Amino acid sequence: MYFATFHYNGEEQFGILSENKENIIPIKKILNKLGIAIPKTLRDFVENSDDTLIKAIKDTLKAHDFEAIPLESIKLCAPIPYPRRNLICLGKNYMDHAKEVVGLPGADNEIPKFPIYFTKIADPAIGNGDIIKNHKNITNMIDYEVELAIVIGKDGINIKKEEAEKYIFGYTIVNDISARNIQRKHSQWFRGKSLETFCPMGPYLVHKSEIPFPVELDIKCSINGEIRQNSNTKNLIFDIPYIISDLSKEMYLRAGDIILTGTPSGVGLGFKPFKFLKSGDVVECYIEKIGTLTNKIE
Repeated sequence: MYFATFHYNGEEQFGILSENKENIIPIKKILNKLGIAIPKTLRDFVENSDDTLIKAIKDTLKAHDFEAIPLESIKLCAPIPYPRRNLICLGKNYMDHAKEVVGLPGADNEIPKFPIYFTKIADPAIGNGDIIKNHKNITNMIDYEVELAIVIGKDGINIKKEEAEKYIFGYTIVNDISARNIQRKHSQWFRGKSLETFCPMGPYLVHKSEIPFPVELDIKCSINGEIRQNSNTKNLIFDIPYIISDLSKEMYLRAGDIILTGTPSGVGLGFKPFKFLKSGDVVECYIEKIGTLTNKIE
């Protein structure tokens, strides 16, 4: 199932993409049929769902025809515009990306031996088609980073690698937009990655049942039609079971947490000369089985 948060007739709601991927079925229609209370947001749904509910929804969709809304009649939002906690991010988690930043100012010269964790604010995350602000008063070095994002489905601590998938609700795309000069100025990544609109997310939150495990998906980013990043999530240095197990050691992962797994090579910082984003640039982030997240620079 492909879940979406969207605006329709002045109301923000969430629903499920139809099988032909042309319409959205509002979740309230399905849950009303099941006699289940309707959560306010997709985040609330994730935090309170389980495999039994997901199966019941799938069975209900097969058994009934629901009135749906054409995609062209809605405005897609980020699936989870307001995460309950900061997004958890991994730095330099593709070998080719780790190598492309070696020797650059503000980057160390080592391939990570352990995951590099940091956090990023999304308040809110922006959705497909939304504008990324250029923040020209403080930066002219805006960069793109396509990333597979994991959405945690239930609370867990000290999770074993072999049980990691049980704690996943699904996956989405996040473009980890970064102001490189601010990263360099502050000698860390949080501030330069947390400016307003620097977290495009979407277009959908795809339930884990749609994506075989281990997750091996093509991942790409193009700027104005030029492919800059092109890899596969099988090339992660630290894979998804490792990430979930390592993060949860003596620390709770909570339902609704969002983990960004890192970006492959081809970011603007990795080119000589640099290829940072300019006003009017169109950024397309694609991940196989999830879709394409498109945004434009102010």
